[in-house]
Amino acid sequence: MSHRKFEAPRHGSKGFLPKKRAKRHRGKVKCFPKDDASKPVHMTCFMGYKAGMTHIVREMDRPGSKANKKEVVEGVTILETPPVVVIGVVGYIETPRGLRALKTVWAEHIGEEAKRRFYKNWSGSKKKAFTKSCTKWADDLGKKEIEKDLNQMKKYCTVIRVIVHTQMKILRRRQKKAHIMEVQLNGGSIGDKVNWAREHFEKEIPVTSVLAQDECIDVIGVTKGHGFKGVTSRWHTKKLPRKTHKGLRKVACIGAWHPSRIQFTVPRAGQKGYHHRTEINKKIYRIGEGYKMKDGKVIKNNAATEYDLAD
Repeated sequence: MSHRKFEAPRHGSKGFLPKKRAKRHRGKVKCFPKDDASKPVHMTCFMGYKAGMTHIVREMDRPGSKANKKEVVEGVTILETPPVVVIGVVGYIETPRGLRALKTVWAEHIGEEAKRRFYKNWSGSKKKAFTKSCTKWADDLGKKEIEKDLNQMKKYCTVIRVIVHTQMKILRRRQKKAHIMEVQLNGGSIGDKVNWAREHFEKEIPVTSVLAQDECIDVIGVTKGHGFKGVTSRWHTKKLPRKTHKGLRKVACIGAWHPSRIQFTVPRAGQKGYHHRTEINKKIYRIGEGYKMKDGKVIKNNAATEYDLAD
């Protein structure tokens, strides 16, 4: 019988299988934080765009570590987070099969960038989205219907989420189509949550009202795509010796004779990157204010620290 020459732990985690391309490019929140009714009503997440990276120098406070009380250089990511706009609210009821949306109420005015999301070709379309639903806000009968829906949410729903969209016109990117997302409201009673959503229709929510400095957060997104890759790059398996016939960036044995099938645990070539991932415990070192006016002058270097020598 054959045997392996060296024992070794497996390469790569099986927790991330299947390694396939993400369905959506915008990250999806699979689990919102637990609700605490004693706190005031607040949004639980925020959308941002990666602008780039830089590094910081900080003094490490980790007793027992060699680097304790020493300065360390760390890489940090810079995210651009223009204020999001609330355009709707959804109420969910609990069923034996999970949550079910009971009612959705949309705001009266929905921005063009949000409407673009509902069209493949905006310029060639008739732009009829939400033209009929916004007439509800104009007459008394429609307003009564909206109030009825909101009251039903207060009576029956257990989870309230607001529909928000990003503001692409502030971002100054090529894309004009906004990203739309449901964000859960936590804190307060169900009535408080519905009232909060109703009051914030068509209003901007800045990132400072959701996240704070020195807070630890989870970041959700889709990783950088690398296309179809072999086992050495995709699973980090050992390269075979130089003289190997028919290539050396391979897996030498992909399984025993019996069972006469390839097991799913064996590393194979395939898609690498463009996977949906959640990274936990990221610390917010700084929330800058962006370009702002001060004494009639535009201040651009608000991301600089007191120790910055570049000015």
